[in-house]
Amino acid sequence: MAESKRTQSTEGRRERKRRQTRERIEQAAMTLFLERGFEATTIEDITEAADVSKRSFFDYFPSKEEVVFAWQDSFADRLMAAVAARPAEEPSVKAVEAAIMATVVASADESGMALHELIQRTPALKARDQLKYAKLEQKLAEALLRRKGNDPAEGPRMRVLAAIVIGAMRVGGELWQQRPPGASLQDFAKETFAELWKTLAEFGDEVKSRR
Repeated sequence: MAESKRTQSTEGRRERKRRQTRERIEQAAMTLFLERGFEATTIEDITEAADVSKRSFFDYFPSKEEVVFAWQDSFADRLMAAVAARPAEEPSVKAVEAAIMATVVASADESGMALHELIQRTPALKARDQLKYAKLEQKLAEALLRRKGNDPAEGPRMRVLAAIVIGAMRVGGELWQQRPPGASLQDFAKETFAELWKTLAEFGDEVKSRR
């Protein structure tokens, strides 16, 4: 029994050390990327700043690109948690809007905005950036379906809703690049959703008129 407790304690410390090392690498890398630019920063620069070996770096990240996109994976997890936290009786459309609004605004701190700008001005990162939308769409559909008790009949509807919303996020992200100085992200997100629902209603009217 004592040996079992010691093993559990050791495993806890090990996982904590791994998490701390990963966070140290991420922080060192992001600081260098934002100071020097992504292309000008080498893996050796990152390992030196994080005080880890090159081998340790590759234990956590297969490339320096993966350091950047680790943030996007955490964003997807936070979005799923935000959807799950919405009231069970809330309509899916309202729940997804509220969850995305909360997640996007919470992520729009100085470092998050700087990371977004870095990705947009770095061709290698910008091309990979488009893959995040496919991941977000899948995770959002899964989160929405769980709110429906994983009812198979709701699967197609939740997938369509997720595709529509993430598509709007993609367009919104492009339009955000053209924003006037000092624009509010929260106001911009609200306007984007309002335009999305208006557009969908108009398309619905067009479909009805064809019948």
